[in-house]
Amino acid sequence: MVNQHVGLTQAQIKRYSRHIILPEIGLEGQEKLLEAKVLIIGTGGLGSPLAVYLAAAGIGTIGLVDFDVVEHSNLQRQIIHFTKDVGRPKLDSAEEKIKAINPDVTVIKHHTFISSENALDIIKNYDYIIDGTDNFPTRYLVNDACIMLGKTNIYGSIYRFDGQATVFKPKEGPCYRCLYPEPPPPGLIPSCEEGGVVGVLPGMIGVIQATEVVKLVTGSGSPLVGRLLLYDSMDMSFNEVSIDRNPNCPMCGDNPTITKLIDYKEFCGIRSDVETEAITKTFNISVEDAHKKLSDHRNDVFLLDVREPTEYEITYLKDSTLIPMAMLPDRVSELDMSKEILIICKVGERSLEAAQLLSSLGFKRVKNISGGINEWARKIDSSIKEY
Repeated sequence: MVNQHVGLTQAQIKRYSRHIILPEIGLEGQEKLLEAKVLIIGTGGLGSPLAVYLAAAGIGTIGLVDFDVVEHSNLQRQIIHFTKDVGRPKLDSAEEKIKAINPDVTVIKHHTFISSENALDIIKNYDYIIDGTDNFPTRYLVNDACIMLGKTNIYGSIYRFDGQATVFKPKEGPCYRCLYPEPPPPGLIPSCEEGGVVGVLPGMIGVIQATEVVKLVTGSGSPLVGRLLLYDSMDMSFNEVSIDRNPNCPMCGDNPTITKLIDYKEFCGIRSDVETEAITKTFNISVEDAHKKLSDHRNDVFLLDVREPTEYEITYLKDSTLIPMAMLPDRVSELDMSKEILIICKVGERSLEAAQLLSSLGFKRVKNISGGINEWARKIDSSIKEY
């Protein structure tokens, strides 16, 4: 119910006049927007346009969840952060811009990584939850917490040139688990850092999510409940796929079996910290030690680069051989088992997977250069371009 005693000031009527003259919104709808409490999880690619447009629209309370700082590589797509913000907490940068856009907005900052331990406490105080995250464990976590609390989840995701968006509304449509019952195998879908993303893509998907919020709050239009909107920026095409609620869904089905938040990293097949530590201890070599081995010009040391050709064009190490990770299983015969193989990628993730792959195939002397070529640029050779 709208508080009938809440009225807009003259300044607010001027600010929101283009909303107010829309019959679908009007004074009542704008009052609802000003009373709404919306949580944005992530202030990166999707969270940036979301925060900008929801602030401009007059969402009264915007909660932000993030734990990261602004980096140079964010600026190509995270439009709420400026060059001067590099090194600042993203929450502080985003709050500053929101306040500059609209002083009506109350910003609540949650400087934390959302987890099974804190998700329910954070989410419970908001009317609508927006998933602007970029990893599968957090998407399943947000979904489950929203179902448990009866909160509507406005979902979006991006990858390279493609994006998708939908609305998961409890008791009225499916949930994320109905759409994706099982997570993909770890490493199958690279992160933006590894796979790249065209800078304008999160703007498109974020604006779609923001539009859904305005519609839901004001009760106008037809929200994307049970409908997955697919966007292909290369073809400039939109497609829509119907999503049915799964009566056997373990979360929102007729007889749910998930009654509490779980370990979502384990659910998604991501190694525990203990397992990760054991693997890195087995395969990792520091950039300093790798540099020493290569500087000795030993004939039994081979430098393998498993990045993509486009990354190799940016920068590479002398005497390295490029075999992209996706091609490695088919080109393993090109490698000499008698040599010690040092493997490098951008930040050390793909190269660690490559080291484990070669080890499983019988290679006895394989090492992953920890931190990748970016770490090499920082600690060994400043002429190497960091990206």
